[in-house]
Amino acid sequence: MSIFRVILAIIFPPLSIIDKGCGSFLIVLLLTFLGWIPGILAALIILNKN
Repeated sequence: MSIFRVILAIIFPPLSIIDKGCGSFLIVLLLTFLGWIPGILAALIILNKN
């Protein structure tokens, strides 16, 4: 997890995990629309997994 991805996850969470798969992207996009903080948390959790 690079610092660039963490900053991107804070600014626009779905863009930070675009290469992790379509399902992850859609989940984070939905959570971002429902609330910005849940989108950030989901993106950071997905980025933390290998």
